[in-house]
Amino acid sequence: MPKSKVRKKTDYTINPASRTPVKVKGGPSPVWYVAIMLGFMLAGLAWLLVYYLAADHIGWMNDLNAWNFLIGFGLMVVGLIMTMRWR
Repeated sequence: MPKSKVRKKTDYTINPASRTPVKVKGGPSPVWYVAIMLGFMLAGLAWLLVYYLAADHIGWMNDLNAWNFLIGFGLMVVGLIMTMRWR
């Protein structure tokens, strides 16, 4: 019976000399971008807090019922999505 050939193990390490640096587009984010990003997250948190604590006293907010969760979490998600573009 013929003997099978022995395969060489391939080296899967990346050669650091072959990597090309990636240039980042633009510079750091402006201050207003960070302020708006944090503002969205804090507005969503404030919306939920006001809903839990004072919805009985605010008629239009009480009428929204479960939509308040969508509004509050939606504002926070917009802020979190903005963090992906923050530099």
